[in-house]
Amino acid sequence: MTYTPPAPFTTRPTLQGTFGMSASTHWLATASAQAVLERGGNAFDAAVASAFVLHVVEPHLNGPGGDMTGVFATAENPGQPVVLMGQGPAPAGATREHYLAEGLELVPGAGALAAAVPAAVDAWLLLLRDHGTWELDDVLAFAIGYAREGHPVLARVGATIATVAELFTEHWPTSAALWMPEGRPPRENELIRNEAYAGVLDSLVDAGKDAPTREARIDAARLEWRTGRVAQAAVDFLQTPHRHSSGTDHAGVMSLEDFAGFEAGYDAATTFEFRGYTIAKTGPWGQGPALLQTLAILDGFDDDHLDPSTALGAHTILEAQKLAIADREAYYGDADVPMDYLLSPEYAAERRALITDSASTEFRPGTVPGREPFVPPLRLEYTPPALAGGAGFAGVGEPTVAKSGETRGDTCHIDVVDRWGNMVSATPSGGWLQSSPAIPELGFCLGSRLQMTWLEDGAPSTLRPGKRPRTTLTPTLVLKDGQSVVAVGSPGGDQQDQWQLLYLLRTIVGGYTPQEAIDAPSLHTTSIPGSFFPRTWEPGGAVVEDRLGEDVIEELVRRGHVVTRSGDWSLGRLSSVTREPSSGLLTAAANPRGAQGYAAGR
Repeated sequence: MTYTPPAPFTTRPTLQGTFGMSASTHWLATASAQAVLERGGNAFDAAVASAFVLHVVEPHLNGPGGDMTGVFATAENPGQPVVLMGQGPAPAGATREHYLAEGLELVPGAGALAAAVPAAVDAWLLLLRDHGTWELDDVLAFAIGYAREGHPVLARVGATIATVAELFTEHWPTSAALWMPEGRPPRENELIRNEAYAGVLDSLVDAGKDAPTREARIDAARLEWRTGRVAQAAVDFLQTPHRHSSGTDHAGVMSLEDFAGFEAGYDAATTFEFRGYTIAKTGPWGQGPALLQTLAILDGFDDDHLDPSTALGAHTILEAQKLAIADREAYYGDADVPMDYLLSPEYAAERRALITDSASTEFRPGTVPGREPFVPPLRLEYTPPALAGGAGFAGVGEPTVAKSGETRGDTCHIDVVDRWGNMVSATPSGGWLQSSPAIPELGFCLGSRLQMTWLEDGAPSTLRPGKRPRTTLTPTLVLKDGQSVVAVGSPGGDQQDQWQLLYLLRTIVGGYTPQEAIDAPSLHTTSIPGSFFPRTWEPGGAVVEDRLGEDVIEELVRRGHVVTRSGDWSLGRLSSVTREPSSGLLTAAANPRGAQGYAAGR
């Protein structure tokens, strides 16, 4: 028995067609992806074109110096989900001993010491080489055009720059020169350009112009990225100390060898069967399997417990998420993680039994035989000693949804499906304009993903050279009867999988259409240690959209949840595409919140 959506209203229709569908967090990226499909490209050509456009039009949410993860299936192997691994590791010089000697207690949330090796560009080029059909210059033409000729800037870009304007002018002058060329943040719809980044993309195309094959031309671009002007400029620039979110000045530790030594790759997906569907995620070097653990816990409840729009369902979901994410903190990392045990029916039953009628305010990782769970510092608040006098730092952490519901940015997301059945879900992020000082010759900065590592020893996610930080980037592919049928994902840091969980429950169990599921009221827990600087938590915390309803919210409070109301349309940044294999019917849907994400297709 399925539950019924409370109302048929949606902000826009679920798009339907048979040719191809695209959805992303910015309409220009979606339009670029769809233009590629219309001109004969496949889903992978389209996704890569869209991704480079996002570097240009959403610089407060992602950048070329950041990272990405994707999960996809090809038309030739529609039942075989593959993870595109674009998460770079810690540089060789990024040792916990070095950071502790620099006087740090946490890896900073901004500044070059937070930077993992940039990985997004190489990952996108790898996907294009192996599964795309287009030439690199054609794929990059969209991004080069917007960077060189200009695009109308989002209000949120200007607002983000305004929050860090003092930081830029006082400490990061190269960022001020790039993002405030008139001495002020850009105004909404003002045309902005990034000639330096257009030049970087030109150099990637030029690197392969004499190569004999399409694949060789792309490989030449990948080599240029790792060993050419980008690596040299970044390493040289970041040797000069600059302000970090710790309130102190440090030089970076990235080297030419770090750049040259990294190549993106493919991983097997981690999967879980839920109500007849296969949910495919990254491995536990990302947070993705925590969604699978949550589903394993919830799978033992009846449908009445799985409706996020009711007090019973919302409570049950929040409690299951706390348990799964506690295991994320205790066991996940670029390490040997016992996922078979963590996803086993027996273990899920043990965890399920901990859910009562009242909200938990404890940090409760499970017990894995032969493993000692890591318990992170459970800080309710944290101010770096250097900032104890009250001086703030506006560039910390991931630019995501604040507890109040205020949107400071959310990372990016792309979903594409084509008429042949190729399907991809990808979440690019990092390297946002407030990550570290802009590198003048490149038009972008490096990322800050290392802030997800701990300086405490003994954790699966302790900072270690050559190890990937446990990323929050977590796209989803859903399969049914051996065929890929849904690509879905969301920006939002620790909330990404929490919001995707609601989509999966509402579509698989509740019978919602994709757009109904995206538009429906959202919620998430903050009763978890945050993945981003300053890494605090709120015991029992739950953030909800007011549209969830007074009765539901009051019942959650009665059950002991520490509820923050975030407004009517504030949480969730999802997009999705779907495919019905038997008929070839395709759909697309995108998030209306913020009036930025759009879907397209026919």
